[in-house]
Amino acid sequence: MSLKESLNEVKQELSNDEKLLEQAFHLEKFYKKNKTKILATVALVVIAIAGYNLNNYLKNQKLEAANSALLTLQKDPNNKEALNTLKNKNPKLYTLYKYSQAVNSEDLKTLESLNSNDSLISDVINYHKSVLKNKAGDSKYYANLSLVEKAYLLIKDGKKDQAKNILAQVPKNSAVAPVARLLEHYTIK
Repeated sequence: MSLKESLNEVKQELSNDEKLLEQAFHLEKFYKKNKTKILATVALVVIAIAGYNLNNYLKNQKLEAANSALLTLQKDPNNKEALNTLKNKNPKLYTLYKYSQAVNSEDLKTLESLNSNDSLISDVINYHKSVLKNKAGDSKYYANLSLVEKAYLLIKDGKKDQAKNILAQVPKNSAVAPVARLLEHYTIK
């Protein structure tokens, strides 16, 4: 390698080092100028992550307490402390628990006292209220089943023509269509 090439190489390296040093100075200048903003941003990110993790931890603790209370209630349905814990920690699960207890014991009074913000739970509760009142209720989610129950109650009362008309309303692709077709046989005179 010639002296000229070596000299050019050294100049190139010095130029690269000079550029790197210049960038470091610019970065240091930018940091000094925006130090508080950078530190505030980092602090906000750390606080946000800590808050998110704390929120998840508290939610998990609440769910674990509700699940523990439910397991306790399954073993001892008369445990008032577990019932209150379930009611406070997870109101939807509490409503479902009270609903299942009321349906199993056919307790119309408890069913009537239950209410839920969830439309599906409310619909199921209303459906079982009407069943316990010996009427097939109108239900958004169980409409076809309600029709079958209405028809059954009409057949039981001897009103076979009305039952047949109601059973004709059950769609053929419904899950309860086979039951409806079986009940139609009872409407034959």
